[in-house]
Amino acid sequence: MQNADIKLQSASQDGAQISPVLPPGIKNYLIDIDGTVCDDIPNEEPERMGTATVYPDALEMLNKWYDEGHIIYFFTSRTEAHREITEIWLRENGFKYHGMVMGKPRGGNYHWIDNHLVRATRYRGQFTDLVEKEVTIEVFNDGKHQ
Repeated sequence: MQNADIKLQSASQDGAQISPVLPPGIKNYLIDIDGTVCDDIPNEEPERMGTATVYPDALEMLNKWYDEGHIIYFFTSRTEAHREITEIWLRENGFKYHGMVMGKPRGGNYHWIDNHLVRATRYRGQFTDLVEKEVTIEVFNDGKHQ
């Protein structure tokens, strides 16, 4: 897929380069495949991956985000052995995306730790525009959060 034409903003700290950040309003979406954009197909049944049923609202929303300039990456538990069939299926079903990361750990209950802001949204059966909602989260006890 195409690389994003997004200029990463690079900040420096005390004259040393640090990791770049996206421009305001642009998001990196990391999206699961099985059970999120299509039928939930386990890795143990790869023969079903090429015929999975697309969730139409997922296709519509992801392509909308792509067209708005956001970065769309699939982050899947499928393995590298499943990459080709997955790319074919995504293309044949019209998904627009920038890339795919294979080998996400299986089993859920993810806790992502990063030096960049991370937001997680649990898929519960329908893709819609995102809305703001206050929730309680776990954070490091760094003296700044009580």
